Amino acid sequence: MSAPPGERRPDGARDLARAVLRRVEQGEAYATLALGGALSRSRLSGPDRAFATELVYGVLRHRTRLDRALAAQAPAGLKLPKPGMIALRLAAYQILFLRTPAHAAVDDAVAAVHKLGGARLAGFANAILRRLATGGEPAPPTDLLARLETVCSLPGWIARRVVAAYGEAEAESAAAALNEPAPLSVRVALWRTTRHDVAAALGGDVRDSGYLPEGLLLRGAGALDELPAFRDGLVTAQDIAAQLIGRLVGVAPGERILDACSGVGGKSTHLAELAKAAGGAVAVAVAIDAADASQRKLDLAVDGARRLGLDGIRPIACDLTRADAPLAASYDRVVLDAPCSGLGVLRRHPEGKWRRREAEIAPLAALQARLLDALAPRVRPGGVLVYSVCTFTEEEGAGQLARFLERHPGFALAPPPPQPGVDLAPFLDDVEGARFRSATHRHGTDGFFAARLVRRGP
Repeated sequence: MSAPPGERRPDGARDLARAVLRRVEQGEAYATLALGGALSRSRLSGPDRAFATELVYGVLRHRTRLDRALAAQAPAGLKLPKPGMIALRLAAYQILFLRTPAHAAVDDAVAAVHKLGGARLAGFANAILRRLATGGEPAPPTDLLARLETVCSLPGWIARRVVAAYGEAEAESAAAALNEPAPLSVRVALWRTTRHDVAAALGGDVRDSGYLPEGLLLRGAGALDELPAFRDGLVTAQDIAAQLIGRLVGVAPGERILDACSGVGGKSTHLAELAKAAGGAVAVAVAIDAADASQRKLDLAVDGARRLGLDGIRPIACDLTRADAPLAASYDRVVLDAPCSGLGVLRRHPEGKWRRREAEIAPLAALQARLLDALAPRVRPGGVLVYSVCTFTEEEGAGQLARFLERHPGFALAPPPPQPGVDLAPFLDDVEGARFRSATHRHGTDGFFAARLVRRGP
């Protein structure tokens, strides 16, 4: 029988996790980048790398719940510097959520606190953690919002937004789903291979997405960038909901497409792959302008397209809100995956709970509106505009759509044409069949809002 997590782990895994959490808490880095960089520089074994990853994301996901459990064991209050609190949270997560023997978690944390503040602070930490190991955490509150804030570790404003988006009956399951680790979702390059062949080559626990032919869910396959299928350009990482946005856009060989706010090129490469699959031997199936304000992201997009063997994607660094942006005057399809509050991807980026502020939503909604207004004239008559955001706030989703249609009566909601093997029905929540909404607790995907519109006239 294998040892419980942490029982025979070297201090390196916990030390690495504490260092990453300090960087994230100080606002110096995002968890994905900080952890990836730290792991690449470490000599940890595979199991210890996995353990360090579990600790970092576990603490970020459950921070309020851990703090509440610790505070219950310290009637006089938790008076530790931030690095000391991180050490206690790390130990509390192991005690409450993992099978780590209490002595292993406690001893490691006490030693870390001793280095920070000496014997007195270490004794204080030891007493708190041993009481926690014996007594456990306090009972959950009876009030719904209080449970979302404490048990689900949501800031109060996000808890209220969850209730507003999903109603009281679904709020708790929606909030809990945001704390669940996300499976690795990959997109298969169907123009080069088949889903069956890729699934066989990947190994581990591989499942079909159930919604579209190119989507697979992986568990236990290891680091994606170390797999031959990834290096050979047969798969790329992309959430299933994000893949479905590409299907909402649709594509046909010979079209000119704008991927606005393209980032690292997930949607650009997906659309290029779909066109390649549809176009057969056509050398350059579509012309895609991938535009973003970040040159660094565009450089990564170029690298990704090269790995996938895709051509026809032109990176453009520009301010998309400007009328003089170096774009074409007319596109067959425009997809705007706009900057947003990101509340629908908190399971992948849990530090967003502690960084994002409710006051940021109004400026983000204003930016989204400016982008929509600037891009609408670039959609040719009869062309398609898809707006998407990875969040569930009203201002950035349905409200934004309604305001756009008021300002631009030449656009109308329009459903996508049927596509073999693609099931968008569970996500379309309006009569027109053109408004897309995904939710982690309902669909097992990231949370998106999107709408597909056709330009009927000026």
